[in-house]
Amino acid sequence: MPLKEGEWVIFTDNRVTFLERLVPGARLHTHWGYIEHDKVIGCEPGTRVETSTGKKLYVFYPTLSDFIMNMKRKSGIIYPKDASIILLWADIFPGAQVLVGGVGSGALLLTVLRQVGPAGRVVGYDVRQDMLDCAEENVKAYFGYVPPFLELRLGDIYETAVEPGFDRVLLDVSEPWRALETSYQALIPGGIISCYLPSITQVHTFVTALQESNLFALEETIEVILRGWYIEGRAVRPEHRMVGHTGFLVFARRLGR
Repeated sequence: MPLKEGEWVIFTDNRVTFLERLVPGARLHTHWGYIEHDKVIGCEPGTRVETSTGKKLYVFYPTLSDFIMNMKRKSGIIYPKDASIILLWADIFPGAQVLVGGVGSGALLLTVLRQVGPAGRVVGYDVRQDMLDCAEENVKAYFGYVPPFLELRLGDIYETAVEPGFDRVLLDVSEPWRALETSYQALIPGGIISCYLPSITQVHTFVTALQESNLFALEETIEVILRGWYIEGRAVRPEHRMVGHTGFLVFARRLGR
């Protein structure tokens, strides 16, 4: 399908990526010169184009990971390497009812929305309206609209009384141990709680609170390390730069009463 006006595309050489929405008369400006959008509109995905200085770049539709890594942000994000693990470890399925505490710029929100689909429901809380606005803007930019199965609410997940019936609770807040009661009340028996934390001291406090609460079981803490490899001709080695620590992921299951 030819690339159309108004669509998101990426220009990439597999090392540097530029995310652009195609606009007639616009240009992509890079340190290698510029590319006219008009020369790209109507091309097939995978076309190779040249900048004004002769640098060759490929044009493709962006993956969700491409979009997240290049979208507008007002905060740190949960990176795709962690979000992808959350989808599987928290067993987020099409049609799931998911509560998100701390939406931030919306990286995890986008991942979850695409996974649960129209049959699901996602409710996101944040204490900052500017974060909710940023997340909503990114959701609208990616999907082209705000899905009707998304609800964004201004509120404190530590103190908010949330309705029950959620299959999953995903937390990205600094003191998740303060949200254990809220999470327990929100989750169905056997539901899964997932938490993203940047420091091991936070993890220790959270896991200890999980264990002492007698509300959750099967606690698991993991860290995702991503290392690429350089392969060209006879040169085969790990990349000199890798995505190391970004955060720890903690998972647990809600117990019945």
